[in-house]
Amino acid sequence: MSEARINTVVLVGAGPRGTSVLERLLANYAASASSELSSTPAGDPATEDPGTRPPALHIDVVDPYPAGPGRVWQPGQSRLYLMNTQSFYPTVIPEDPALAPPLAGSSFETWRMERRKDIADGRTEGLSAEEIAELQGLEARDFPSRALYGRYLRTTLDALLEKVPPGVSLRFHETEATAVRREGGAARFAVELADGGRLAADAVVLSLGHLESRLNPEQRSFAVAASDLGLSYFPPAAPADVDWSKVPAGEPVLVRGMGLNFFDVMGQLTEGRGGSFRHSESGLVYEPSGEEPRIIAASRRGTPYRAKAGLDSYYAPTLRLRYLTEAAIRRFTAGGILPGFDHDLWPLLHRDSLWAYYTTLVSRQPDAVTAKEGFLAALEEAMRPHAHAADHWEAMANEVVADYVSPKHRLDLRALAAPLAGKSFNSRDELDRAVIDYLDDDARRSFVGESDPVKMAVLALHAGRAVLKSVVSDGGITDESWVAELRGWFESFVEGLASGPPALRAEQLAALARAGVVGFVGPDPKFSIDRKSRMFTATSPWVHDGPVAARCLIEALAPANKVAASQSVLMRQLIAEGLVRPKLMMTPEGTPVQTTGLDVVPHPYRPVAANGSVTQGIYVIGLQLSSAQWGTAIAAQALPAVGPAFRSGQRTLRDADEIAKAVLGL
Repeated sequence: MSEARINTVVLVGAGPRGTSVLERLLANYAASASSELSSTPAGDPATEDPGTRPPALHIDVVDPYPAGPGRVWQPGQSRLYLMNTQSFYPTVIPEDPALAPPLAGSSFETWRMERRKDIADGRTEGLSAEEIAELQGLEARDFPSRALYGRYLRTTLDALLEKVPPGVSLRFHETEATAVRREGGAARFAVELADGGRLAADAVVLSLGHLESRLNPEQRSFAVAASDLGLSYFPPAAPADVDWSKVPAGEPVLVRGMGLNFFDVMGQLTEGRGGSFRHSESGLVYEPSGEEPRIIAASRRGTPYRAKAGLDSYYAPTLRLRYLTEAAIRRFTAGGILPGFDHDLWPLLHRDSLWAYYTTLVSRQPDAVTAKEGFLAALEEAMRPHAHAADHWEAMANEVVADYVSPKHRLDLRALAAPLAGKSFNSRDELDRAVIDYLDDDARRSFVGESDPVKMAVLALHAGRAVLKSVVSDGGITDESWVAELRGWFESFVEGLASGPPALRAEQLAALARAGVVGFVGPDPKFSIDRKSRMFTATSPWVHDGPVAARCLIEALAPANKVAASQSVLMRQLIAEGLVRPKLMMTPEGTPVQTTGLDVVPHPYRPVAANGSVTQGIYVIGLQLSSAQWGTAIAAQALPAVGPAFRSGQRTLRDADEIAKAVLGL
């Protein structure tokens, strides 16, 4: 037993992570009851020891949004909002035989196939006409709508509720938790609710998901100026929470940010306004409705994220990492080395990306390389991890590439991440043409998939990121490396290459730009307000045109995931009263900096209080673990039918299982 058994738990947050914790509580409770009862000698029930039966368990689930989908995945939202993963990827149900078996539910892909069969057999109960239409056309490698994933989450929760084991009771509260405080007596905590209710709890699980954050100083100044000058300012927000009808038609609109939220904004202001795409001999064409604004998009790179490669699995089946491997990680551990990212981990992943690129180049474009057999042997020798000093291997590899590969076919990863870097444009029309060319090229490469050297280089980074997620978690690298290197440069770099939208979105954006519906500001944009003309303005130092001006500015950015800046009444109360605290890390200069997530101790994750003690009885799962985990707090991956499976894929589900066992005293 890891902790004393308890009777009452409150789950604060009922989206995917809260659903996973609930599922694990029910599964582990049922497994425990079965195990303990089966170990009791047969006989008169009156003589059985009551201590062999697990105590009754009551679970209160608190969320102002319907349980299962939570806030983000509501089934009624626009179907133009797509997931950023394909159908075969997501799950809230673990598939690990070492864990207690699930009582109900499956991966999204299994659910999709079952619903397809039901529809074919005429069984459509519980599905709307829109859901039926989407399911009929949705394949494993397609990107489902968030609304459909929300239906999966709701259906999964309903199936779980039909399998609640004897001895467990549940109650759902569609309201907000406003405070968690220690309380004496039989219960350890009191959870206060916005509707005036109060729940007693022996344990509290914080599965809070995305929390609203305070605007940064520039954003606050824009909001104030917009109010003063009669402008329209849309701060960072979940796209489904925004009333896009307030964006004026027929006018220029500045959109800052070209990550994933940008494509949600793009969809609502084009197809959502009645426009449509059609295929022609020359490619995708957009037919405007006349209700669109003129979208002028800006980002630091000047381009959107690169599109995902078209694969039948989340990781390239033909790709095998050679350098950033579990064996390499074990060597650090055996040597007592706490690795740094730039010094130890990135050089290995960099090698993997180079090897993936050049082996694909040799295979698919042999004319780009002279003496290909000799080239790969020489490159492999130059990149042997322990054969040469760390500061020499890259120079040696570059020399080999220069000897064998024509200049236009040499890999430059930094240039891939910033395709407009070092380029200037005489006009915005010239810039628009350059961005369209980039989008066309990127979409083409995505459709080629594993046959394209550039996409294989990116896919190696993508696979390596899955290894890094396990390596760097829970203090696996130094604070200095986490702050200045992993989060300082690599996170933005790899997201721009490997976390992009479906290739369809790149095609659509290019079509919109050709139709004159979308234009671009250029790299390194600067935003300001011209009070004289009562306009927002944006300029790029690399585009030699005047500033772009608009009466509307949209921040196409996700709300900042930073607990110290949270607008959540509950998070602010927990921090103010010292039950939790933000995580501090040291910079290379020895300066403490406040990170995005909570200070926690594993496993399971419990918050560190303001005085440095561990707040026993409170557990944390999900996005507020961003300073203990990197990238694993977001979603869980179903076990792939093909391609590699990484330990980080179901990390969130293991976190949920660890919490459930601690709560149940198992």
